[in-house]
Amino acid sequence: MDDFWFSPVGVRSASGTLVTPEAALRLSACYACVRILAETIASMPIVVYRRRADGGKDRIVDHWLYHLLAVRPNQYQTSFEWREMMMGHLGLRGNAYNQIVSDYRGRVTDLIPVHPDKIAMEVLTSGDYRYRVTMLDGNQQIMNRGDIWHIRGLSSDGYMGLSPISMARETFGAALATQEYSGRFFKNDARPTSGWLKFPGQLKDVEARENLRAQMQRHLSGSNQGKVLILDNGMEYNAIGVSNKDAQFLELRQFQVTEIARLFRIPPHMIGDLSKATFSNIEHQGLDFVKHTMTPWTERWEASIEREFVPDGEALEVEFDFFGLLRGDTPSRSAYYQSGIAAGWLTCNEARIAEGMNPLPGLDEPLRALNMAPAGTPKPKNGNQPDVAHEADPVHAEQILSEPEPVQVEAAEPEDPETKEPNHLNVIAARVAERIARKEVMAVRKAISQGKTMKDAIQQAYQTHGRYVSESMAVSQGAAEAYCDEMKAFLESGGESAIAWMEEKSMKELSRLGGFTHE
Repeated sequence: MDDFWFSPVGVRSASGTLVTPEAALRLSACYACVRILAETIASMPIVVYRRRADGGKDRIVDHWLYHLLAVRPNQYQTSFEWREMMMGHLGLRGNAYNQIVSDYRGRVTDLIPVHPDKIAMEVLTSGDYRYRVTMLDGNQQIMNRGDIWHIRGLSSDGYMGLSPISMARETFGAALATQEYSGRFFKNDARPTSGWLKFPGQLKDVEARENLRAQMQRHLSGSNQGKVLILDNGMEYNAIGVSNKDAQFLELRQFQVTEIARLFRIPPHMIGDLSKATFSNIEHQGLDFVKHTMTPWTERWEASIEREFVPDGEALEVEFDFFGLLRGDTPSRSAYYQSGIAAGWLTCNEARIAEGMNPLPGLDEPLRALNMAPAGTPKPKNGNQPDVAHEADPVHAEQILSEPEPVQVEAAEPEDPETKEPNHLNVIAARVAERIARKEVMAVRKAISQGKTMKDAIQQAYQTHGRYVSESMAVSQGAAEAYCDEMKAFLESGGESAIAWMEEKSMKELSRLGGFTHE
């Protein structure tokens, strides 16, 4: 049976245009808005978490619900295709339906999409409801509430979602009427009529008048359009044209694009309307799309999934992952990871995984700055604070970067085994090495913050650093350059994640270079 019989009757707008979801899709702005919503939902990863007693949650991928939603919802669709279809139904009709198929153990194995135009809800006197579904063969089947998964859009009665197309039928009707009129107008060469004919005499009757009209029509249309017209008996032909200004519908159609984008809450620049977009506001419009458009839709999906498929008492949560939508450029991501690792709420391996790289051994533990400790931690017995890099102090950091003062290491007496007094030469050398290591870290980070690539940042930081190391550590220029080459190779192999281990690596190499012990 033809799908025509399953299509809704539709409602005519004041412009006389019949407005249906399929008719609305003929408008490029409407199609673009629905497509953006559908493809965005389809491309966002679905994550299933199990809540922990300590308030945290663990990501799980071995649960049947994750496999159903994120891998294979049914036998003939991928998860992307299925979610794209469901979001298209919601965007155009305000409702999305799936037939729930379970196995003998009661686990859901398939979600079969049902077109919203082929299903009707029947509310019973008890307040419960059921669905009447028109099958492919044309027969109708009654299904209980538990057999259908129903995702609703904005609803006025709690049972059915409101169709955005029906609610804004006047807007879509006006846009469709304008589009159809402009097509007819330009089909006729942007002229309401081709012209008028002046005949000096008088035509005999109506038939003669119509014959002359038909003859002129043949000469002015079709393959004869644009050819030279020859008239006799004193006839004169006067063409009627319309100015380009009168023939422009751009202003009206531009307004209709903005109207449709407003209905779907889509930033106009995402559907190709850049009239109000600037380099300064387009990023914030993208954030508004995530915050005010996609977040309510994902919350609607998540709540419906958990209500329908998560049993009471089972500590499962379903979420859409927004990380891909909020992913910034390389400098922004680098600053984000750097601040997270430095503050201790992000590990190096978590940053590597977020960037699509495999974790490395030894990078699973969070780091903590040396000058940070839990509240109430007693100070050391000598009352001194540990000597740390004052990266939070911009004045001190600038001094480290731009005003290095070489420290000459003078000879000192070795440690007396009888008195166990400290070796002052070792202490001085260690302090000088710490200053060098801090300078290197700050130099690399400053170059990266200026937008340089990791390779260029390394080259800039170590361009004249060998001489400084040679003078500060009282070693040969060759030995200092060899140290710089070792550090550059370490950073190039580890990338930006190696910066977190840079100071430790530098102290290790400097202690070997200067022959002192660093604890």
